Amino acid sequence: MASSRAVPNLKFRQLRGQRSPGEFAALVRRSAREIGEQVACDARYVGRVEAGEIRCPNYAYERVFRHMFPSLTLADLGFSAREAVRGRAGRGRTPRAPEPYNSTDSTGSTGSTIGTIDTDNTKSTNSTNSTYSDEESDVLRRAFMTGGTVTVAAASLGFGPLPGTEALRSDLPRQRVGASEASAVEAAVRQIRLLDDRHGADGLYRRAAQPLRAAYALLDAGATTRGSTTDRLAAGAGELAISVGWLAHDSGRLEDARSHYAEALATARLAGDTALEAHAFCNTSFLARDAGRHREAVRAAQAGQRAAGRLGSDRLLTLLSLREAGGWAGLGDRAGCERALGRAHTLFGRGPSDTDPEWMSFFGEPELQALEAQCWSALGDWARAARHAQRAAALQDPHFARNLALYRAQLAADLARADAPAEAAAIGEQVLDALADDVESTRIRAMLAETARLLGPRRSTAGVAAFLDRHTAAAAPVRV
Repeated sequence: MASSRAVPNLKFRQLRGQRSPGEFAALVRRSAREIGEQVACDARYVGRVEAGEIRCPNYAYERVFRHMFPSLTLADLGFSAREAVRGRAGRGRTPRAPEPYNSTDSTGSTGSTIGTIDTDNTKSTNSTNSTYSDEESDVLRRAFMTGGTVTVAAASLGFGPLPGTEALRSDLPRQRVGASEASAVEAAVRQIRLLDDRHGADGLYRRAAQPLRAAYALLDAGATTRGSTTDRLAAGAGELAISVGWLAHDSGRLEDARSHYAEALATARLAGDTALEAHAFCNTSFLARDAGRHREAVRAAQAGQRAAGRLGSDRLLTLLSLREAGGWAGLGDRAGCERALGRAHTLFGRGPSDTDPEWMSFFGEPELQALEAQCWSALGDWARAARHAQRAAALQDPHFARNLALYRAQLAADLARADAPAEAAAIGEQVLDALADDVESTRIRAMLAETARLLGPRRSTAGVAAFLDRHTAAAAPVRV
């Protein structure tokens, strides 16, 4: 049974600083919205934390606090280890069969009805209701018991129910993994891509790991089956690995991304799925270029073209040719870059077709222009790079908010290097607007930081000082 003597959390109180509990709670709620979380933090919650009544926050609050204080651990925030809290609360107690999940409790906090004072939960007014895990683990445990692994994936991502989850009950035999499960994995892939298009990767990456594990668990469970369902599960799991890899890539976790892309490639090879293989090579090439492994970028792009040659998609071959061009540009091989760019333009001119992969919905004239801009930038032709980046930004559909911000960040950097500081600052302001709204991308922030560095010596130019000051304010850590 938990101790009745709470130890005040002085570290957390110190972090609040001069703000009132209500003001700090408002800051927590705002930070939650920045990463797509929903927490009903109020002054009472802050008071309970500081009084030591909440020894460890639930997972949602933990993600928010880590966003607010990225350099601090839970211990640095004054909390106890989660396993220590759970172990103490759970000793000698048997959890009841789960009740229907309640989205709000009597205080308005998101969560389930539970009965412990150790973890971040609200004490139930009914003493017989003694489930004791925190709000997120409670959701996931219920999902495991009633809905299966992909329902857990949906819960961990904040999605609504996914198609086919009724078929994932844990009491079903493994050999009955089938079309419904494949549909659920495919739906998860689409949802991640949709959220990435709108918001960027930073708030999604960690939450996307659970559905990826679920997808591969389903693939393993269905390994004894044969036919199209197994093929769909393999393709879905591989595409999900690539999507999660991209989230890692865009949020600056390059080694994690490399591992996910390798997992997708292995899945493709085992399943004999050339479309998945081409996609994995495409992203591997992109990652290698960003990591400075330019020769690897060229080889991966060429391997992707060999796989894609059997698929009949000129648009896919266009993108892979652009990836190759980027690798040649990184090597300083202008001739090799121009050959690959010429091939890309020829292929793109043939237009789209029904054989183009679903995941290429983002690819069109704006992306072609942006990737060419990156090539010229790598070759040091800043003015030419800026012209292509400008076309990319002008043509981009605003729905793809993350890509529009990326193209503008590329443009700002190219303009700064092309000795157009006022224009670079103006575009940089637009990128800051996007970052202040819904876009979260470490990649974009890094590009904008480089632009700010380049513009530092030009502070006296009209508009530059305002951009630099705003960039500095936006980059500053949260102060409480």
